[in-house]
Amino acid sequence: MGEVKELIQKLETAVKADPNFLGGRDAVYQFQFHDDNSVYQLIIHGADGKIVEGEQEAANCTMIFLKEDFEKATEGKLNGTEAFMNGRLKIKGDKGLALKLQTYLSSLKTAK
Repeated sequence: MGEVKELIQKLETAVKADPNFLGGRDAVYQFQFHDDNSVYQLIIHGADGKIVEGEQEAANCTMIFLKEDFEKATEGKLNGTEAFMNGRLKIKGDKGLALKLQTYLSSLKTAK
């Protein structure tokens, strides 16, 4: 679980540092890992964003992964759309929000 927690923390740092991602949004992303049933939420309210462990708010978009696939997705080694089409990623709720997050993660990867 340590690796996923580190990736979640990196995502939180990047989101907090990028007002373009947070600006004006109001959404709750939930990341569920079915290999150990852990849950994290990215909670965005206007210009404020945070990541919490567990479920604190009702999620607008829930993404269900294996931890390994989440790691690959955040490293740019797994395309979210392909993972969804192949059943490696399940999305409940607003799929448009999932696409926005994928675009954001891709931009983080290319900016490094």
